[in-house]
Amino acid sequence: MRAAWTRRHRLLPGLLALACLATVAVAAAVPLTTPPARAADPVLVLDATFEDGTTQGFRSRAGETVAVSTAVAHGGTHSLLASGRTASWQGPALDLLDEMVKGTRYTLTVWVRLAAGQSPGQVRLSVQRDSGGTSAYDQVVGDTAVTADAWVRLSGTYVLAHDVDGLSAYVETASGTADLHIDDFTMAYQPTRPVQTDIPALREVLAADFPIGAAIGNRQIIGDQAVLLRRHFDTVTPGNALKWDATQPTEGAFRWADADTQVGFATDNGLAVRGHTLVWHQQTPAWVFTDTDGTPLTSDPADKALLLSRLEAHIRAVVGRYGDAIGVWDVANEVIDENQSDGLRRSRWYEISGLDYLRTAFRVAREVAPTAELYINDYNTNVPAKRDKLRDLVSRLRAEGVPIDGVGHQMHVNVQWPSIAETEAMLRAFIPLGVEQQVTEMDVSIYVDNGESFPTPPADRLLTQAYRYRDLFALYRRYADELTSVTLWGLADDDTWLDTFPVARKDAPLLFDTELQAKSAYWGIVDPTRINPTPTPTVSPTASPTVSPTVTPTAGTDSCRAAYTVTNQWPGGFQASLKVTNTGVRARDGWTVRWRFPDGQLISQLWNGTVRQNGPDVTITPTSWNSALPAGGTVEFGFLGSWSTSNSRPVGFTLDGLACTTG
Repeated sequence: MRAAWTRRHRLLPGLLALACLATVAVAAAVPLTTPPARAADPVLVLDATFEDGTTQGFRSRAGETVAVSTAVAHGGTHSLLASGRTASWQGPALDLLDEMVKGTRYTLTVWVRLAAGQSPGQVRLSVQRDSGGTSAYDQVVGDTAVTADAWVRLSGTYVLAHDVDGLSAYVETASGTADLHIDDFTMAYQPTRPVQTDIPALREVLAADFPIGAAIGNRQIIGDQAVLLRRHFDTVTPGNALKWDATQPTEGAFRWADADTQVGFATDNGLAVRGHTLVWHQQTPAWVFTDTDGTPLTSDPADKALLLSRLEAHIRAVVGRYGDAIGVWDVANEVIDENQSDGLRRSRWYEISGLDYLRTAFRVAREVAPTAELYINDYNTNVPAKRDKLRDLVSRLRAEGVPIDGVGHQMHVNVQWPSIAETEAMLRAFIPLGVEQQVTEMDVSIYVDNGESFPTPPADRLLTQAYRYRDLFALYRRYADELTSVTLWGLADDDTWLDTFPVARKDAPLLFDTELQAKSAYWGIVDPTRINPTPTPTVSPTASPTVSPTVTPTAGTDSCRAAYTVTNQWPGGFQASLKVTNTGVRARDGWTVRWRFPDGQLISQLWNGTVRQNGPDVTITPTSWNSALPAGGTVEFGFLGSWSTSNSRPVGFTLDGLACTTG
């Protein structure tokens, strides 16, 4: 019989083998003068099999029942059943406060299966952190399809980077309240490999060109991550700690702990700080856009004045707190929607105040920090339509005297898109305006569409990624007189937002791998001659990553298929994607997709299309570059939305009025 419960110091040979294989895939492409030290064997901290007939510390999160079951088991004869769930966030939870050490990277693994008779759904593995009466939630494994017919493995890594007085891991569903089983939960840690000191520091290699930066959270300023950060980077950007929801979640009640910690670390270690961000249509608390009685603000002059006064007070508080410690601010973030005739995103900021929110934000930031550089920041600025709309806006506002000093290009790209020519055109477009330019949030995904998922990054993708970094940084260095900084959106592959966006899968978009070791991508910047030569990579460039033709249609003359996925969900909000395939035999141009939400969900932002919503009814039309949908072709778009009581799947998917099959 298997051991029911084991604590600490047990080696995991299988986990070690996987880690070594991943290491070989990267290291083989980069002949180092001194091979990195071999990783130590993983250490098992917790192992719950439920074979002793007890819940082994697992408990319910609310009123659901958590009990040992013999109905099904992944191994042995017992599992744990969570039944009587009344909310999607309820599920079996395990307290980890006494087991998890701050700064150590753990692998959490659990097998999940729905109970007999339950309809297919999606599950995820999450962590709840409690501190001073406030709870925060981190996703370890994103939404994963699960049925009552087979066990599904959820496995992800987690680093505790905060001081807490409560900590627990739990299994929940994306929606619905299906009964579910879990089994064979483990928590292990991999003793870290030392940060490489026999390779050049990025900041020294690029010193003659521009400062190099990384986005950080609390996780990046402790332990080996901090060592890596200090060695290779000149600047840091707090990824979330300076945003409105982090600093002022309720009116007048500011929270500074994370921002103070990260800015303080930078100051103590001689790193410059980019402030990100003062105005954004996301991560802004709902109270900002509502009256004191909870009524949504309108464009009425009194409501507009209230909104702008809140904006001014917020900027004076945040920018004023950090004074000379932050020399560059992303004052405004993602204000362009190239699908609008005027190019302006119809955010709540714009709907209530027009362009005055931008005028106010830059004016106040200049008053509070007269020597700071003030930036407007956006994504996909390499796309001509968006680039030109941003350029026109900056030109207009600067002509009015709005103090915009620079333009930030996010550069969230992938191994095949965009082309170097498109990127160069992006940089050249803003030179006549006389503004500074910075690359502010760069990463290079190994994926070229949302349907791909790799258990281990393929060698050819990592090699193509290295060439992509090589070519982009060669371009940046040619424009070093225009670029005043380049920032990567993360430090290493162990912690990247692309693991959950736009879908849940392990990505590898940065220069250092999950063990903080230099990848081929690093050498693409530092010394391209040390990228191991191999045959031409199998990934070939293409103009657009969003429409993917298949070989032949799968159905009749006029037919379509819709695949809807919730990729992330949290209390009150969610992220989803929809893939629509033209399974007919004729091409469509200027398509229209419609569906109906059953639970009052509302879309707040959508990409790769234009959205209109009338109550529960949603209509999506294409952008200028994905309007053609060939026979057998697929169009995919994603969105962010809100929900209240439940978040059931939409119904009634149609393409140009034609009812689509689902699945």
